[in-house]
Amino acid sequence: PSTARGQGGMVVAAEAHAAEAGVEILRRGGNAVDAAVAVALALAVTHPAAGNLGGGGFMLIRLANGAAIMVDYRELAPLAARADMYLNAEGNFVPERSTLGWQAAGVPGTVAGLELALRAYGTMSLEEVIAPAIRLAENGFPVSERLAHDLRQAAPRLERFSESRRIFLRNGRYYQPGEIFKQKELAKTLKKIARGGTREFYEGSIAQRLAREMRRHGGLITLEDLRRYRARLREPLRGSFAGYEIITAPPPSSGGVALLEMLNILGPLLSGNSAP
Repeated sequence: PSTARGQGGMVVAAEAHAAEAGVEILRRGGNAVDAAVAVALALAVTHPAAGNLGGGGFMLIRLANGAAIMVDYRELAPLAARADMYLNAEGNFVPERSTLGWQAAGVPGTVAGLELALRAYGTMSLEEVIAPAIRLAENGFPVSERLAHDLRQAAPRLERFSESRRIFLRNGRYYQPGEIFKQKELAKTLKKIARGGTREFYEGSIAQRLAREMRRHGGLITLEDLRRYRARLREPLRGSFAGYEIITAPPPSSGGVALLEMLNILGPLLSGNSAP
C-alpha cells in the first residue's frame, strides 16, 4: 500500500468518523491538540470499545520547538478501594471481578485530561471541539462492519447489565452494518460537558448521577472521589535508538518504561556491540 502523506496536517484514529472530526477541527483553524481532543471525544461516541468518557488515558504532546509534555489523566482507585477487594473469602482471586462490573471501575479521568490539554496547549474552546461528537451522538452514524462485529462479540458481557444491553444490543436486536446508531442520552451528556466542562462532570449533575448509580449497584466511586480528581502535566521519559530521540510516557504508564528498556536491549544487538 502507498504511504499516506499530507502537507497541512494528518489525523489518524481507530474509527473513520472520529478521524473526520479531527480533520474538521484542523480545517477550522485548530491546532493538533484541538484536533486530538475532538477525536477523543468523537471516539466516545463511535468507538465504544475504547473511546470513553468514563475511563482515562495519557496524551503525549511534542511542540514545534522540541519541548514535550505528557497529560496524565489515568483513572484512580476510589477512596473505598481495598487491597483484597478482588479476592474471595479464601484469599483467592475472583476472575473478572477486577475487569467487569461496578466495582471494577476507577475514578474517570478523560474529561479532566482532555480539558487540561485543551486549556494548556489548544487554541479552541471545549464547546467548539466537542461539537462533532455531539452531532455524531444526536444524529447518529452508520454502523460499520467492524462495530457490528465487535458489539456481537461483546454481547455475553454487555447483556449482563440492563443499560449496556439496552444501548448497545437493543435488547437482542443486534445492530447490522449500515444501520444508523443514535445515542440521544450521550448527546445530552456531551452538551452538559460542553457547557460546564470538568465542573459539570466532577461536581454537577453528571457526577451526582454517577455517584447515585454507583451506590445503587454496589460500586465504590463517590462524589468525594470525583471532586478530588485532578489531571496532571508530567515530564516525559526520553531515550535514543538508532540515532533518533525517543519521547515516551513516564509512570504511572508502564508502557514507556518497557519501550525504552526494549530499545536499550535491541540497540547494542543491532550495532553489533552486544556484550558476550
